[in-house]
Amino acid sequence: MSKVVLIDYGSGNLRSAEKALARAAADKGCEVVVSAEPEVVASADRLVLPGVGAFAHCMSLLQGKTGLIEAMTEAVKDRGAPFMGICVGMQLLGDRGLEFGVTPGLGWIAGDVKKIERTSAELKVPHMGWNALTKSREHPVTASIPEGGHVYFTHSYILDAKDPSDVIAWTDHGGRFAAAVARDNVAGMQFHPEKSQALGLRLLGDFLEWRP
Repeated sequence: MSKVVLIDYGSGNLRSAEKALARAAADKGCEVVVSAEPEVVASADRLVLPGVGAFAHCMSLLQGKTGLIEAMTEAVKDRGAPFMGICVGMQLLGDRGLEFGVTPGLGWIAGDVKKIERTSAELKVPHMGWNALTKSREHPVTASIPEGGHVYFTHSYILDAKDPSDVIAWTDHGGRFAAAVARDNVAGMQFHPEKSQALGLRLLGDFLEWRP
């Protein structure tokens, strides 16, 4: 049975993500395991990294788990295990976070994490609510999401991807930004699949079947 590890490093909407992954995995022969143990993470068939809050805080929590980043790197970079980052978990893929100073990220998707620009007095930041996706290119992880499908966001910062080809879906909130990114076996969603009802479950199902 394929093992999907939801990384529990002290941040993220873990219970909701676990329940959604379990529902998506029910008919796919996958076991969902919640862990931050390096040996469990390093041997995972797939990995999901959640995250809620500030980039710097989440990165410090990740670094505070001895051997965790090394285990993630072994699984994802050395063995090629499919990986998904959710919300701040996606942002941590970037080179740097620019919240509360400059904090280095994982550097798996080139770009900086910046605050949403308030382009009008009416624009609400944090951005919270349902937004439509515009696909920039086809990708297996977003295959089941229709053009214009609505997903749920709650965030104040975005990953400004250096290479536009890394962006697989955009959305708009006072301007266009990356809603989903992917490079090789690494993907990230700025929105919350676990809060996006049927579309979110379909996306998680696509991730569990993804063969990069």
